[in-house]
Amino acid sequence: MLKSIDPILTPDLLWLLASMGHGDDLAVVDANHPAARIARSTSSQRLVHLTGISMETAVRAIMTLYPLDDFEPDPVRVMAPVDDPDRVPDVQRAVLAEIERSAGGPVQCGKLSRNDFYRAAASSFGVVQVGDSRGYGCFLLRKGVIGI
Repeated sequence: MLKSIDPILTPDLLWLLASMGHGDDLAVVDANHPAARIARSTSSQRLVHLTGISMETAVRAIMTLYPLDDFEPDPVRVMAPVDDPDRVPDVQRAVLAEIERSAGGPVQCGKLSRNDFYRAAASSFGVVQVGDSRGYGCFLLRKGVIGI
């Protein structure tokens, strides 16, 4: 345990977050995602499991340390539902609320088709797989810089 660091942020996850640079993407995905296969293609080839935790709880903890890129028009991207790309699933709504709370205001969110999301996740720095089984709980978070 470390003082003032959420215990959800495991040593492996802390390494992943600290090792990323400005412009790197973090894939935070649900329990249904092919995370092991995707993680092998990432820059770090790292997969961190957060079993038994909801997506919004995991993202809330990550956002306590993670600077979101404010140079990008859509620093957050989600997987759009295959059956209705305009629909915003409850899990996405909950996570986006946590991100906006952390950012202190609105954050633009882009949508990617399922296959485009898989390709983008494979190009990310690493993957965090959360034990949440709600569909379309898949996010790409672009890392920014700490303001001076």
